Formats: sequence, structure tokens, C-alpha cells
Amino acid sequence: MYSPDAAQSIVFAQKPLLAFDEEKDFITQKEQIRAKLLECLGDMPEKVPLNPTVESTVEYDTFTEHRISFDVEKDVRAVCLLCIPKMNKKKYPLAICLQGHGTGMHVSMGRTAYPDEEPDDGDRDVAIQALKRGYAALSLDQRGMGERRTEISANPNDNGEPRCYVTAMQALLVGRTLLGERCWDVARAIDLALTYPEIDGERILCTGNSGGGTTTYYAACFDERIKMAMPSCAVCTYKDSIGAMHHCSCNYIPNIAKYLDMGDLAALIAPRKLIVINGKKDRIFPQNGVDETYSTIKKIYSAAGVPNNCAIATGEEGHRYYAAEAWAAFDRIENWDD
Repeated sequence: MYSPDAAQSIVFAQKPLLAFDEEKDFITQKEQIRAKLLECLGDMPEKVPLNPTVESTVEYDTFTEHRISFDVEKDVRAVCLLCIPKMNKKKYPLAICLQGHGTGMHVSMGRTAYPDEEPDDGDRDVAIQALKRGYAALSLDQRGMGERRTEISANPNDNGEPRCYVTAMQALLVGRTLLGERCWDVARAIDLALTYPEIDGERILCTGNSGGGTTTYYAACFDERIKMAMPSCAVCTYKDSIGAMHHCSCNYIPNIAKYLDMGDLAALIAPRKLIVINGKKDRIFPQNGVDETYSTIKKIYSAAGVPNNCAIATGEEGHRYYAAEAWAAFDRIENWDD
């Protein structure tokens, strides 16, 4: 009888078929990896007009906040908060802010939305962080989370817990994946933001923690308009993270580990900027798996001729965002012209 660890080693004994090889041509590998990722992510929706509705506009001292709903595909609407600084500038860079398995996009703004919800103490107010640095910030609710939860709760004390399982399984039924749909929604959110003349489409950052970090990483692979990706507590070898222990069903992409590990996907982000954020004590994305993945990322960025366009920002604690470490790394590699 096999132990769980032995079973895991059998599953991941074979090297991924498209693992990045420094000795091979970078561009050829990038094209192969992109084709395989798009295949594994499944079918994508048909693009439709955004049909945006500004549901409210609130003026704060330092920014204007628009709550906007918009179509991401036929009969499917998303909701976001688009905040534009009041700095008297013609254009602002944009930060796409993605929460993970929390209560919704309001956490990116440092807010609570439910009676029993405790204020976050893990630096997850990423939209506020971006606004303070002169960015416009778009906080997006992901499918299965926040206001976009598809399963109706019968619990009268429901405090906004995410419900990804049904959403993920429904996607699989029709040849899609939930991660593919979330990447699509990020791309549509960028489309929406670019309808505002104040947004600089050449300087788009995407960041988020946990499930928000996962979508950040795949969305940067999917959409080249994202010029800087800062995924937090998400980038790790599959064998040490989602292949080693229980994770939400929204993390899984059929067949992906047969062909690629998470580090190999960085070939789709390079030469654009990438900062991997992690916590030393993160038990579900452990340090050894992060180190192995980042080693692959470094090789990829060297092969792409831009070894300084990636960085790792490691905090001392567990599964959370690390603002000080993340933005310090950002400041080291931020030059948008590289």
C-alpha cells in the first residue's frame, strides 16, 4: 500500500513534456508553451460589447471611485470598483487588484462588508496601496467569489465565504476552466478601464494574494497588456502545492502538469516584469517549492535577455500579502521602458 507521499512522487515522477530548456530556442519554446496553456485553459467565451453601467460614483479626498458592472460574455456580468486618483495628471498607470478566497473586492479597498467580518491584517488592501503610489486601481470580483458567487447559500449567517466549487465544475462541463474564465474577465476589465481616457494602457500592473495571485500569474501569461505582474502566495511547483494537499478546485487545470510546471509558464510573461511574492511560513505554498519555481523563472528571464526583469519578495510570516517587501522589489525593477 502506497503512502500519500509515495503516490505523489509517482504522479510527478515524469518531467513535464514542455519543461523549459535553456539550451533550446526561447521564442520557439514560448510559442509551444502558449499554445499548450491556451489548450489546457479550455474554451474561451465569445467577446461581446461591455455595456457598462456606472452604478455609483463617490468622491473621496484623493480619488474618485466608480462602481461599474459590465458584460464579460453573453448573459454574464462582472462588477468592479474603478478608482482614479486626483493628482491632476493626464494619465495614470493602472493596477488590477484581485482578492483570493476572502469575502470580495472590498477587501482590496481595506473595507468590510459583513456584520461578522474582521478587518484584514494581511496587507490585502492592494488597491489602497496602489492609489497611494499614484495608480488608478480596478478591484475586480472574481467568478465564484464576492458578489459573483453562483451557489445560493441557505445559511442566514453567510458572511461572504467564497463558493468556487460549483462554478469550477460548471466550467468543466462545457469545456472550460474557472481559471480560464477568470483570465478572460481580467482581460475584459482591462478593456473596460481603457475606455477611460485617464488610464495609461502602456503601464498596467496586476496583483493579488492567494487565489488572486494565481489569477494574476495566469492572466499575465494570457494578456500581454499586463506589463507588471505581482502574484502573492500562489507561485510554486505543482508537486509541492496543489499536487501535495487540499486546495480549492479553482486552482486546477486539467492536464497542465503533464506538460508544464508553474515556473515554465513564466516564458509567457518574459520579458515583461514579474515579482513573485511569498511568505516563508506559507504552509500551502511552501518555500522549497517557491524556490524551485523561482530558479526556473530566473533561467527563463536570462534566456529572454532580461535577467533583471524578475524578482522575488519574501515575507517572514505565512499566507498573506507583504506590502513592504513587494513594493521594495517593485521599485527595483519598475522602469516601464525596459
